[in-house]
Amino acid sequence: MSDRRIDVSAVTGGSVREALGETGPSWVAGAIAAGPATMASLIAAGASFDYALLWVVVLSAAAGALAQYLAMRLGLLTERGIAAVVEDRLGGAWAWLLVADVVIAAGVAQLVIMNTVASVSATLTGVDARLWGAIWALVLAAGLAGRGYRFVELLAKVLVTAVVLAFVASLSVVPVDYGAAASGLVPSFPAGGALLAAGILGGAVHVTLITMHSYTMRARGWTARDYGVASVDVGISMLVAFGVYSVAIFLVAASVLSDPGLTTVGAAEALGPLVGANARLLFLLGLGGAAVSTLGGNTVVPPFLVADKLGWGTSVDDARYRALLAGFALVSGVGAFIGGDVIGQLVLVLALGTVGTPFAVALVLYLLNSDAVPEPASALANVGGVVLFAVSGSLAANFIRERVGAGVDALSGAVLAFALVLGAATLVLLVKYVREEASIA
Repeated sequence: MSDRRIDVSAVTGGSVREALGETGPSWVAGAIAAGPATMASLIAAGASFDYALLWVVVLSAAAGALAQYLAMRLGLLTERGIAAVVEDRLGGAWAWLLVADVVIAAGVAQLVIMNTVASVSATLTGVDARLWGAIWALVLAAGLAGRGYRFVELLAKVLVTAVVLAFVASLSVVPVDYGAAASGLVPSFPAGGALLAAGILGGAVHVTLITMHSYTMRARGWTARDYGVASVDVGISMLVAFGVYSVAIFLVAASVLSDPGLTTVGAAEALGPLVGANARLLFLLGLGGAAVSTLGGNTVVPPFLVADKLGWGTSVDDARYRALLAGFALVSGVGAFIGGDVIGQLVLVLALGTVGTPFAVALVLYLLNSDAVPEPASALANVGGVVLFAVSGSLAANFIRERVGAGVDALSGAVLAFALVLGAATLVLLVKYVREEASIA
C-alpha cells in the first residue's frame, strides 16, 4: 500500500453525478441480497403479521449497507482479495476456512435459487422447469465466462432497477393501508415473529455479500482513491435500491396476503384473484428478475475466493478462473431438478448463510483493526461492526435452535457441525485479538 492520501470526504456537487455513473460493485451485492430467499421471508412476514415487522424491513437495509461499507473499507485499504489478506495476516488454514464457509453457503444457495428461477420461468411460459434449468445454466456459463465481471455488473444494475420498479408499480394496484403501515415502524415483536425477523435481516447481512466485495471492486479497478464513489455505491444500491425493494414486497404481502405458508411463486398466483392479473404479472416478473439477478451475482462468489486462495487471477483473463466460473455455472443447472417445497429450501439457504456470517464479520473487524490496513477503523465503524456481529450471531443461534429443536437428522446435524466449527474459530479469533491488544498495551 502506498502512502498516497486516502480521500474519505463526502462526494458532493458535480462529483455526485459522476459517481452515479461509475457505481457498480455494490449493485452486485444488492442483486444477491434482493433474491428469492429474502423475498420468501418478506412475504411470510407480511402475510403472517400484517405491517407489524415493517421496522425490521427498514432496519435490514441499514444493516446491509453497514456490512457492505465495512467490507468496502477493507477491500479499498488493502487493495487485495479478502482470502489473500486473511492468509497473509492469519495463515492458510484461516483462509481455507473462509473459502469453505463461502463455498458451502453460496453453493447450496445456487442450487435453490436455480430451482426458483426455473419454477418462475415455467410458470410464465408453461415450459418444463428442468429444461429452463439447463437453459439458464448455459446462459450463465456463456455470459460470465465469456464476458466476465462486467456482464455481472450490467446484469445486476439492469435487473435490480427493473425489479424495484416492478414491485413499486405493484403497489399502485394493491390497496395499502399506509396509516397502519406507519404503525409498523414502531419496534415490536409479535408472537412467533422473531424467526421471520431473523430471516429478513439475514438476507441483507450475509457471508457472500461481505466476502465478494473486495473482488468486485478489484474487477472495477478501484483503489483507496475511489473511497468516495465506493461509499456512494453502497448507499445507492443497498440502502436505497434494496431498501425500496424490501419495503415494496413487504407492503404488498401485508396488504392482501394472509397465508403464511405461501411460497414465493404461490404468492404471485394468489394475487391474481385478489387484486387482478396485472398485480400477479408484475409480481411474477419482479420475482423472476430478482431470482435471475441473484443467480448471476451468486455464481461469481465461490470462484473469486477459490481462485484467490490458489493464487490464480480473479478475472476471465486467467483461463483457470474462467473454467472454474463456467463449471460452477453449469453445475447450478442441477438445482432445477431438486423439486419440492421451495420455501423450505430457502429457509435452509438462509440458515447456512446466517451460520457462516458471524465468522465473516469477525474476520473483517479483526483485519480492519490490525496492521493489514494503514488506518484503523473509527470508533463508530467498530461499534457498528460489533452490533452487526451481535445481530448475525443471534440470528445464527435462532436458526440452529430451530433446526435442532425439530430433531437432529443428517441435514440439521451437518448444519450444527458447520456452526460449531465456525463458532470455535470465531472464539479463537477473539482471544487472539485480545492477546495482541494486551501485548501492545
